[in-house]
Amino acid sequence: MTMTGRLWACGGILMLAASCGCGGLGRVNQGQVVGFDREKGLATLILDSNPADPLHPRYDTLPPAVVRIPHDPREMGPLPDAGTLLAVDLEKSELVMFDPATQGLRSIPFTLVDRQDKIALDDARVARAKLPRVDREQRTVTIYLSKRRQLLTISVAPEVLNLPADRWRVGDEVRYYFKSPDRALRLMNVTKTDVNKSGK
Repeated sequence: MTMTGRLWACGGILMLAASCGCGGLGRVNQGQVVGFDREKGLATLILDSNPADPLHPRYDTLPPAVVRIPHDPREMGPLPDAGTLLAVDLEKSELVMFDPATQGLRSIPFTLVDRQDKIALDDARVARAKLPRVDREQRTVTIYLSKRRQLLTISVAPEVLNLPADRWRVGDEVRYYFKSPDRALRLMNVTKTDVNKSGK
C-alpha cells in the first residue's frame, strides 16, 4: 500500500470509529497479526510501539494482545492472515520474529542472496509461487514483503531452516477501534484494504 493509501486507511478507521453508535469515546490500536483462531474469532497481535507515526510502525510491544474480532462482518474488512515475521533490516542483515514458544522476540542474522524491488502482488514471481519458500539444500529462504514490494532470498543458519513456514511470513497489519482492550468494535485489515481502488 502506498503512503497515500496508508493515510486513507488511518483516517478510515477513525471515521468508522466515529460512526459507531455505542456512546462514549474509544481508542484505536494498530498491530500485526501473529496468530488467528478463525473458529473462536480471536486475533493475536504484536502492537505498534510507535503509534504517533502510523506510517512507520514498530511491532515490538510485548506481551502480545489477544483481541476478539467484531461478530458482525460488516464491522470489519477481510479476515487477517497470520505470520510471525515482524521486521527485516537489510542494513543490519537481521530479521525479527515473534516466537510463540517463548512469547518473545527473536533476532536472526542473515546474508542477502537476492533482492528484487518493485514486485507487485500479482507478479507471477509472487502470485504463482508458494511463498515463503524454504530451500534446505541451498540453505535459503525466499520471502515477499508486500509493503516494500520486495522479493528477497536470504541465507540463514541451518538450524533456523527447520522453523515452521509461517515464521517466515509477514502477518497482516490491522487497525481496530475498541473500548475494552480485548474486543474490537470495528476492525480494518490494512494489508488487504486497497483504498486506492476506491478512487479517493
